[in-house]
Amino acid sequence: MGAVCLLTGLAGGLSRIGADTPSPTTAAAGHGVLMVLGFLGTLIALERAVALRRRWGYLAPALAGVGGIAILVGVPAPVPALVMATAGAWLVAGYVVMWQVQPTLHIAVQALGGIAWWAGAVAWLRGAELAAVTPWLVVFLVLTIAGERLELARVAWFGQRHVVGVTVWSGLIFAGPVVATWLPALGGRILGVGLVVLSLWLWRFDIAPHTVRASGLTRYMAVCLLFGYVWILVAGTIWLWNGDLTEGASYDAGLHAVFLGFVMSMVLGHAPVILPAVLRVRLPHHPRDYAVLALLQVSVVVRLVGGDLFGNNVLLITGGALGVLALLAFVVNAASSAVGAGLAGRTQARTYEGTSS
Repeated sequence: MGAVCLLTGLAGGLSRIGADTPSPTTAAAGHGVLMVLGFLGTLIALERAVALRRRWGYLAPALAGVGGIAILVGVPAPVPALVMATAGAWLVAGYVVMWQVQPTLHIAVQALGGIAWWAGAVAWLRGAELAAVTPWLVVFLVLTIAGERLELARVAWFGQRHVVGVTVWSGLIFAGPVVATWLPALGGRILGVGLVVLSLWLWRFDIAPHTVRASGLTRYMAVCLLFGYVWILVAGTIWLWNGDLTEGASYDAGLHAVFLGFVMSMVLGHAPVILPAVLRVRLPHHPRDYAVLALLQVSVVVRLVGGDLFGNNVLLITGGALGVLALLAFVVNAASSAVGAGLAGRTQARTYEGTSS
């Protein structure tokens, strides 16, 4: 279901920018929700269910996938929003159980992201336009990924004083859409400040600026993360300057800096760690991974600068098409690496058995 949401969401995105690609009208209208909750929400909730190790935890990704399919087949409101809100609430319930077992900073930050998912879906359920829901989706992904950085990089080991820093940027980011409910411009700027503080904090305290000097997979992951930190800084600067979270060139540019630049760079960087844990497959690093990463960065620059900020329709479509190509290349590349690793493993096993005989 997550893969269906990804493919149809990409087609719908191209259709929205005038690429004249075949796409269901429901995919074009629901492009943002399909990509953020139908695709990424399903994967994130699935990864959390694996970590939770409780069968009931898998209901969250299942509901997210069902919600995405409901959008695609045209199930009338408010059913898709209700399903997505239930999925978000179930994800938060999983975080509550995790917190009871291991009350750590990274779980608290990710749980705050889960609450943002639920809050955005509830706003949608109550009739809010998708543009008003989008800031909540930004908060969901940013805090979830930032929490994963705390978990994977163990930056919490650096001492208690970092709790203050994490509390500041997570509080600012979450407060953005809350304040924007009544004061849109002020809320947008608060979210922008939070994103800028997060970017600078990660550059200062995350391990990526240090591990980029390593080699192999470690260096590749660090390069992905550093690109992501740049894009979250760009998004924060745009919203801090403009404050508009609902429409216009700055709205589009800020969203694509977050969703394409930051989120997808982080997905590429975390995939070699997350996908093997979720899918139980090996995902070895290959030099072609850099080609996919480079294509993604080029697509974001072309889309953001030429298309969103300068309004060039040709560059807008070109950047969008390159972004779709980068995401599809990522899927194909990951599948190819996993299949190749599986074949190599079976060959080594047969060789070992023959030698033993």
